[in-house]
Amino acid sequence: MKYLVVVERGGEGWGAHVPDLPGCIAAGETREEALRLIREAIALHIEKLRETGEAVPCASSEGEVIEVDAA
Repeated sequence: MKYLVVVERGGEGWGAHVPDLPGCIAAGETREEALRLIREAIALHIEKLRETGEAVPCASSEGEVIEVDAA
């Protein structure tokens, strides 16, 4: 399954979250670290859902980059 991961630059590093998996977040000093950690967080999140008998949400979020004239 492929989940949309939102990656954001913060003041001290990078954060990532998965809209289809509420509470599934990660942070790292670099973008690459945040992506590595969110991959691990997704696996752990899904494992916990299965352990507790909860349904694993289907991936339904999509992303698009929109260019606008902000001048």
